[in-house]
Amino acid sequence: MPKKEMMSGTGKIRNIAIIAHVDHGKTTLVDEILKQVDFFRGGKEIAKCFLDSNDLERERGITILSKNISINFKGVKINIIDTPGHSDFGGQVERVLNLADGVLLLVDAAEGPMPQTRFVLSKALELNLKPLVVINKIDKPDARVDEVHDKIFDLFVELDASDAQLDFPLLYASGKDGWADVDIDGARNSILPLLDAVLEHIPPPETRTGPVQMQVASLDYSEFVGRIGIGRVYRGEFRVDAPLAIVKNDGSTKRVKIKQLFTYKGLDRKEVSSVSCGDICAVVGIDGVDIGDTITDADTPEALPPIHLDEPTISMMFKVNDSPFYGKEGKFVSSRHLRERLFLETERDVALSVEELGGDSFNVRGRGVLHLSILIENMRREGYEMSVAQPRVIIHDNNGVKEEPLEVLDVDTPSETAGKVIELVGMRRGEMKSMDSHGNRSLIEFTIPTRGIIGLRSKIMTVSAGEAIVSHRFDHYAPMRGEITNRTNGVLVSMSQGDAVAYAMDALQLRGIFFIYPNTPVYEGMIVAEHCKEGDLVVNMLKSKQLTNVRSSSSDKALKIAPPRILSLEETLEYIAEDELVEVTPKSVRMRKRFLSELDRKRNKGRAAPSC
Repeated sequence: MPKKEMMSGTGKIRNIAIIAHVDHGKTTLVDEILKQVDFFRGGKEIAKCFLDSNDLERERGITILSKNISINFKGVKINIIDTPGHSDFGGQVERVLNLADGVLLLVDAAEGPMPQTRFVLSKALELNLKPLVVINKIDKPDARVDEVHDKIFDLFVELDASDAQLDFPLLYASGKDGWADVDIDGARNSILPLLDAVLEHIPPPETRTGPVQMQVASLDYSEFVGRIGIGRVYRGEFRVDAPLAIVKNDGSTKRVKIKQLFTYKGLDRKEVSSVSCGDICAVVGIDGVDIGDTITDADTPEALPPIHLDEPTISMMFKVNDSPFYGKEGKFVSSRHLRERLFLETERDVALSVEELGGDSFNVRGRGVLHLSILIENMRREGYEMSVAQPRVIIHDNNGVKEEPLEVLDVDTPSETAGKVIELVGMRRGEMKSMDSHGNRSLIEFTIPTRGIIGLRSKIMTVSAGEAIVSHRFDHYAPMRGEITNRTNGVLVSMSQGDAVAYAMDALQLRGIFFIYPNTPVYEGMIVAEHCKEGDLVVNMLKSKQLTNVRSSSSDKALKIAPPRILSLEETLEYIAEDELVEVTPKSVRMRKRFLSELDRKRNKGRAAPSC
């Protein structure tokens, strides 16, 4: 057991959250801060994107999980909270902002404020946090620093910022090159002016005396100790040996005894006996601890205001894999395994909810397709097999009026493809709100139903030759906007099981675009290609050339099969129709029909899919 320590007073603490739109450079900036304060001394390995600690974060280049670290600078402990930038993980941002006294708002010098910038900044301003604005990546050729500065100020005004918040300090930076400065023509040789600005402008936590109050704003999970509540001490001194009680979100109170108390030192948690007012800590040993719960003095229990969480907007049915390839590639394949893993995820991620539907299937609700696809990807890497259905938008009934979630969609695209993008979004019931041109690119803002977002990104990337930048965030619920057709083409479906034969694929090339390579194992009901017309077509993927003793100069020509269109996990989830499933295993992602045999599909044609 490590030696327990006493913590310092609040004047020596700063709590700051780094917020930004996805890919605006948060993690790279934190890397440079850690390097330049000698965080890696003592033989520690310097890694790129150090805080993106799991494989998925490194592969995708996005922050998925919020993380806490602390550094010591000029005798002050600075708690830095690195937050996700994608809107699907906005639930974490909402919570962890409660831990901070100020925010470091990072904005790309070329792109300017984006949808997630608006979302996270509005949450920060509502909490009356002190903003410190950094215009990052000013070394980019298309940087437009003055224009972006004006847009940031306009955004603050639109969000009803106070006069004190409008008077925000401004720094210029290049996280990749490792410098920040208050002057755009400054020395450009150090990131430390940014830390000086944090000490100067971000207020220390307010010292409040009295009975202790600590509110849980984030959760972690350990197989050994269960849920770990992470939060901030808002009043008094938090001691391990003090008599404590927990006030739940429903107002109920019960006495508790915590087993361990940790605070953050660098990237690690350090066990301590007490934590002073204003510091961030982690608590072990309270069963059922949840977001918004207040841990307080047992004799005078007093709850802090609850933490509001936005509701899920997308649901998806998870079920046991029942394809002919069941159990060949996965380690955990039963409904018991699937149930345990899904409910375990709800212990870690409060933005996720799971409901048992019966028949070995579960309804999983989350904040977006990416949110749920990250869960699926993690599960398949752990050895799970499952089938998942088409993502569905959660519809609300408001006094008999059906309402659906609307999102703000921003598309930054080359100007010559702007017209095609507007046409595509219009077909998905989107409405254009504004269009801003800078250089040879256009930034277009729409409002669009969440239903219209599903499958839209890949189409926009196609018409823009891969150059568009697409982002969106949930805005509000509104009456339904009518029917949306997500896919007009049918699919080619295998009629039998075996390895796909190149000869058969060559003969079918004019029928559609394949999703598989020759010799790929297929089974009856598996989707192998996109049809070039409406309606599905059942095809024989095992047909081989008949061997004869007759030779001709043209019959043995070399087969030339076009490369297949390989879809990612998110793309398959967005591609499938209501009567289709995605089979996910540790080695493969396959699309299939819900009913595998053609006879069963005809019998069940028109029957609604199970509700989720």
